[in-house]
Amino acid sequence: MLGANLTIIHPPVFILLGIPGLEQYHTWLSIPFCLMYITAVLGNGALILVVLTEHTLHEPMYVFLSMLAGTDILLSTTTVPKALAIFWFHAGEISFDACITQMFFIHVAFVAESGILLAMSFDRYVAICTPLRYSAILTPMAMGKMTIAIWGRSIGTIFPIIFLLKRLSYCRTNIIPHSYCEHIGVARLACADITINIWYGFSVPMASVLVDVALIGISYTLILQAVFRLPSHDARHKALNTCGSHIGVILLFFIPSFFTFLTHRFGKNIPHHVHILLANLYVLVPPMLNPIIYGAKTKQIRYSMTHMLSVLWKS
Repeated sequence: MLGANLTIIHPPVFILLGIPGLEQYHTWLSIPFCLMYITAVLGNGALILVVLTEHTLHEPMYVFLSMLAGTDILLSTTTVPKALAIFWFHAGEISFDACITQMFFIHVAFVAESGILLAMSFDRYVAICTPLRYSAILTPMAMGKMTIAIWGRSIGTIFPIIFLLKRLSYCRTNIIPHSYCEHIGVARLACADITINIWYGFSVPMASVLVDVALIGISYTLILQAVFRLPSHDARHKALNTCGSHIGVILLFFIPSFFTFLTHRFGKNIPHHVHILLANLYVLVPPMLNPIIYGAKTKQIRYSMTHMLSVLWKS
């Protein structure tokens, strides 16, 4: 009897519903979703290609930017194709292991993107506050260590969630009222105590991100102090223009993510379909707009992109 009570039951498949309450609009919603996804993949892919092929962009700032673009592609590709399959073909079935894998990559991408934004703010701090030591501090070795730290922290933070979900028995419904698998949404289908899942899922990833936000805030406070002490108006304008695109991307990432998180946790009076719609826009809008912001605000990227397109056009 004890052995039977300890048996862990995993459903062979989960059923993703897409956006419950808006089923009749799934086909219409798929159009902007598809267009935003294509824009995100093409824009970020072009950004990575430009950074790889243009030797003038082989600098820490642009290396971090290409990492951000790759993470954006990972985040949107992990979620949007499945959502489109639900909208177009009602293909909501996803195996248990595939669901856990999707959840893992979504959360890893989120924590990694926060870490990359912190690394980019550190790059701007060194470039503006200690420009003479820039090449000595941000060496290829330092860049490699920062990259390992970013992804090591992301994977290390999220990896335990796999075991926290696999230890649970799922003897209730296998229907997930969402367009993709996320940690607490899956855990709530279990017929066991999920207190550990709730606390770990809330505290550990959020603590990592909040530390990043605090350090980014400190970095930009010091950066702005240094910028406004510059004697030349042109130098101040150039520094602010360089930082402006980064600040825009930071706000674009953190504001929707915190808004989505807080409304999901505390917005009990907000309709469920609004929660799901916001969660989908969060994995679509920042990846779509990031390359546009950097392309519009960064002269080197704009010039390199134009040059690459002209070469492709002539060939």
